[in-house]
Amino acid sequence: MSLFLAGALPEATIPPAVSREYQEDAHVENNGSAFDAEFRPSFIVRNTHMQSLLTSSRWHVRGKEAGLAKSEEIVVRTSSGSRLLALFLRHPEPKGLVLLLHGWEGSAFSSYIIDAADFYRKLGFSVCRLNLRDHGGSHHLNEGLFHGALLDETFEAVDFLVGMEQDRPAYLIGFSLGGNYALRIARRYSDLGLEGFKGVFAVSPPLDPYKATLAIDNSFFVYRDYFLKKWKQSLEIKQRLFPEKYDFGGMLDAKTCMDLTERIMRYYPDFPTWRDYFNQYTLRDEFFSGLKVSTTIFISEDDPVIPSEDYDNISRHEHLRIFRTKYGGHCGFLDLFPARRWYNEIIEKIIYAGQDTRT
Repeated sequence: MSLFLAGALPEATIPPAVSREYQEDAHVENNGSAFDAEFRPSFIVRNTHMQSLLTSSRWHVRGKEAGLAKSEEIVVRTSSGSRLLALFLRHPEPKGLVLLLHGWEGSAFSSYIIDAADFYRKLGFSVCRLNLRDHGGSHHLNEGLFHGALLDETFEAVDFLVGMEQDRPAYLIGFSLGGNYALRIARRYSDLGLEGFKGVFAVSPPLDPYKATLAIDNSFFVYRDYFLKKWKQSLEIKQRLFPEKYDFGGMLDAKTCMDLTERIMRYYPDFPTWRDYFNQYTLRDEFFSGLKVSTTIFISEDDPVIPSEDYDNISRHEHLRIFRTKYGGHCGFLDLFPARRWYNEIIEKIIYAGQDTRT
């Protein structure tokens, strides 16, 4: 599997990043057919909260889970002894592999993951859905707690799973926190000079997890309540499984995600403070200068939990492409009539621009 360099793609075939001025005529020519590179959803679903809340709704994945029913459960053991659970669906004649990473408190069964898995399965790709530690019912596999800085084990698991498809082209797509992981994995491949992905895509990734945590707490209360409830449930499961190690009783009355973060730091001895913890996966402009893998980010100006102004300080980099849209919410980019997720269409075009996978 050869390492993909963005420079290998002729610029004329690459969808241009949408500028902050929201270019109404943004489009790209691909094999003679122009397609829209701006996201302009129907006014019915244009609202930021509608976009963000619908992304986890089950209505738009009805019937799609059936196509993934034959996925194989794989437990990947890393060099540190940690174990991560993946669901791998092999296509009989695969054009390549698409590996999906969910967001915080999501899982391989989240609606946006199911939607993406079904989309790329139908395009002829093998699809792998990887659960991060303590997600997707995998709490029992590791004694240690999940946190956002667990890059080593995630990278090793991803690298192992990519190797299962041998020399076929592979693509990584991450959502929200999974998008942050995807960006760090792209950088790790770049730093190590390893063969890896032909393309990495991140949908609504946080660049500054501290600011994102504050945004969750201070935005529409539904987001704070959702994430806080899911996080507390995850901790309760962990405590039941490992009662000799964990006692979260004194912290589960936390009213905000930031409050719970501060309280739980005693279980993260590698980080002196929550500031040190967040700094481990804060991505600044210089981070992107080291990319050698073609990397694409989708971010919306109306994202209620990811401050889009964090992207103001990201300069142009050779292997980085950013689609910055006016609408889309958090991991939404949904439209109706027809029902679609806009980023999947753009990713498909980018994949086909890189190589002819349609034959």
